[in-house]
Amino acid sequence: MFRSHSCGEIRLDHVGQTVTLAGWVQRRRDLGGMSFIDLRDRYGITQLSFNELLDPERLAQARKLNREFVIQARGTVVERENKNPNMATGDIELRVHELVLLNASATPPFTIEDETDGGEELRMKYRYLDIRRAPVRQNLLLRHRINRSVRSYLDNLGFVDVETPFLIKSTPEGARDFVVPSRLNQNQFYALPQSPQTFKQLLMVAGMDRYYQIVRCFRDEDLRADRQPEFTQIDCEMAFVEQEDILNTFEGLLRHVLREVHGVKLAEVPRMTYDEAMRRYGNDKPDIRFGMEFIELTDRVKGQGFPVFDQAELVVGLNAKGCGTYSRKQLDALTDFVKRPQLGMTGLIWMRLDEQGLPSSSVTKFFDESALKNWAEAFGAEPGDLVLVLAGGAHKTRKALSELRLHLGQELGLRKPFEFAPLWVVDFPLLEWDEDSGRWFAMHHPFTSPKPEDIALLETNPGAVRANAYDIVLNGNEIGGGSIRIHDRSLQARMLELLGFSPEEAQAQFGFLMNAFEYGAPPHGGIAFGFDRLVALMGGDEVIRDYIAFPKNNSGRDVMIDAPAAIAEAQMQELNLLLRPLKRV
Repeated sequence: MFRSHSCGEIRLDHVGQTVTLAGWVQRRRDLGGMSFIDLRDRYGITQLSFNELLDPERLAQARKLNREFVIQARGTVVERENKNPNMATGDIELRVHELVLLNASATPPFTIEDETDGGEELRMKYRYLDIRRAPVRQNLLLRHRINRSVRSYLDNLGFVDVETPFLIKSTPEGARDFVVPSRLNQNQFYALPQSPQTFKQLLMVAGMDRYYQIVRCFRDEDLRADRQPEFTQIDCEMAFVEQEDILNTFEGLLRHVLREVHGVKLAEVPRMTYDEAMRRYGNDKPDIRFGMEFIELTDRVKGQGFPVFDQAELVVGLNAKGCGTYSRKQLDALTDFVKRPQLGMTGLIWMRLDEQGLPSSSVTKFFDESALKNWAEAFGAEPGDLVLVLAGGAHKTRKALSELRLHLGQELGLRKPFEFAPLWVVDFPLLEWDEDSGRWFAMHHPFTSPKPEDIALLETNPGAVRANAYDIVLNGNEIGGGSIRIHDRSLQARMLELLGFSPEEAQAQFGFLMNAFEYGAPPHGGIAFGFDRLVALMGGDEVIRDYIAFPKNNSGRDVMIDAPAAIAEAQMQELNLLLRPLKRV
């Protein structure tokens, strides 16, 4: 055996025992006639000691070792004279009497320490070295624990893990597909699945009743911190259920995982309609760990001679509790924040109450003390509070104030990473109108059922139809979304017609699903969780990249293996992707 114990398990109970360890040299320290090596493996670090008086040959061997050399060490466990309380194995060390070099190492391109000197691109190029660092390794182990916890919960509820195809048909709805040319079917292409949506519905028609899959999905879309071109979903579907069944089941999943992984006991997850979320927080995935809810001032301030308010569709603000002492520099920084091109506001209005409750404002020229006290009443402002107000078009203004709220929450330390505040958002619009293309789009996907009481509105007012859909939000991030599905062929056909499909196009794209609905499709619904995002949030982070073993960069490239890459001209010819014949040499 290369090792009898791991580098993370030896304790005082092992003192006097002879053990064998194997791992990587984390660092070496030479002190006169002694040397110490920190030996690292996946489980931890153990200090190895070498003494010239006891074993000069072993000391000479040790001093030839450098960082990341792979070694085997056999020796006696002894109690350390200078204990290290910051190490799990800090009470002991291994007095080495046999040392084997298993493999040498080149000098690593960055230090393999918790705090490294390697930039992100460099670490991604040498990801196999980055994973040796404890923070990244712990992230992957957290991912494993959550995966195991999810499977345990779903298995106990009778869900069956079923694999669905990776080579499927491209569909025009949703994000861009990654496509794969077919060699055997010239000029035809597979698509990699954005989700197993239609297959899990077919499994319900097939009578599988409860399905799940922790599955890889693919979307060819612009990237950001919480997106990757390939990502993982916890994909689930249930038959003979209504919305309430889904919400209860998967609220239970989140509760189970948080309890197992973090020991957190969740209360009942609150619910909020889409309209309420937009009105109170300006977005459909609000972070409810802190307050600063929106208060609309439009009716109170219009017609009082201030052009910015008089010309605005919406005047809305929030109360930043205890921020009344903000300096002019701080207020200017907040103004610059909302004037960024991404938000595009022309300015920010503020009003504050001093310790005596007297108001002052950036618009005292237009609003007297009585009017400002009226503002304070609307916001429930108290002495020492700061009210921030934006005005303009309704959609743009809500979005900007939502971003400002999150910015303030971060600055004030209110977005505590290990305080978990989930929320169900329900009753989304079924459809949204796109001015550029002049047609309706599904807000979730084309298979989402309308609320039964709204079905008649499909003929008269499609924009007013609510979806039988729901998202689960955690700490201001959507971690899952789903819906009750359409299971009736005629209603599915009408939905596709509203989305601009001709009957022929609908049959060509989705005929297999609508045909299946003719053979006794049960009522069914489901949900998909973004697994990478869930893991990152449970790790106290919002960036998913460090919770994926081999991620892509912001350009969608794997800089470690240098992909995507060109393929040989012969392969291009075989796949009928060349516009000219192969050159003959």
